[in-house]
Amino acid sequence: VQLQASGGGLVQAGGSLRLSCAASESIFSINAMGWYRQAPGKQRGLVAVIGNGGYINYADFVMGRFTIFRDNAKRTLYLQMNSLKPEDTAVYYCNVRSTIQDYWGRGTQVTVSS
Repeated sequence: VQLQASGGGLVQAGGSLRLSCAASESIFSINAMGWYRQAPGKQRGLVAVIGNGGYINYADFVMGRFTIFRDNAKRTLYLQMNSLKPEDTAVYYCNVRSTIQDYWGRGTQVTVSS
């Protein structure tokens, strides 16, 4: 199974981007699906996650600006990002955690200019 993340790019502060993460095939026994990010010199950290059963959790810094959602028919996870700030600049990775394995996408660069 491969996860292909896309949708990153260069945007001005206050702008929006929608990230997508498409799975090459169905993944069974999923516990959670989420987005993580890693800025230069920092560790990778959680941005948002959808758990089994539908609960959603966002990192504190999101503050209502991002929305995570999925389209099961398309096997795609999304992250809608609004009101972007320069500190949101990072490589964004999608993750799918099943009972058997963790899957990671390659990452997509998001750069927010001031």
